[in-house]
Amino acid sequence: MPEKETYSDLPKATVKRLPQYYRLFKKLVDDKIMRTNSREISEKIGVDSATVRRDFSLFGELGRRGYGYDSLSLRDFFANLLGNEVSTNIALIGVGNLGRALLNYPFQRRNKLHIAMAFDLPSNPLVGTKSESGIPIYNIGELAQRLCDSDIETAILSVDTVHSQDVANILVNTGIKGILNFTPVYLQVPDNIVVQSIDLTKELQTLIFFMNNASQL
Repeated sequence: MPEKETYSDLPKATVKRLPQYYRLFKKLVDDKIMRTNSREISEKIGVDSATVRRDFSLFGELGRRGYGYDSLSLRDFFANLLGNEVSTNIALIGVGNLGRALLNYPFQRRNKLHIAMAFDLPSNPLVGTKSESGIPIYNIGELAQRLCDSDIETAILSVDTVHSQDVANILVNTGIKGILNFTPVYLQVPDNIVVQSIDLTKELQTLIFFMNNASQL
């Protein structure tokens, strides 16, 4: 098994598959299936076996010829790679419909991810209260001070489009290193800040395109 190291030059497509690999090996261990192979992995996650082998080769020798892959070792390897063994506190900015759904999402049951605090405009009646799971919801005017007083380095952004860049600027200035962006705006941030954008409208439009053109693809 490779020693722990950084893999900053991994292809983005491979990085996006890492959670799939982790979930698969975790399920295999839970089901007491202690070894598998690239063909079975391919069938379970919908990626061809050559891609699986190519992904795994980027990490050194993850398997053994004639044996395949050890489920327990690979579960622990991908958990470590994804930081699942370390608790991560997250700030949520924007407690509208999407934000409320995220507040109630069971991150903690699946991984050591925890929304520690949330923020919204004072006009939101939830400001000054706590979520059902006890997460405090603060006035966004307190955002900079509370983040500076915390160890939080990760934020989820689900505010109105018109405010997204201004809020992103505050996040960067208070030491946030990673932003999960649910707005359709391309955020202008320094190169050392990681932004992962999820545009639900774009994803649905892409889905509909593929549905409408399935017979031609």
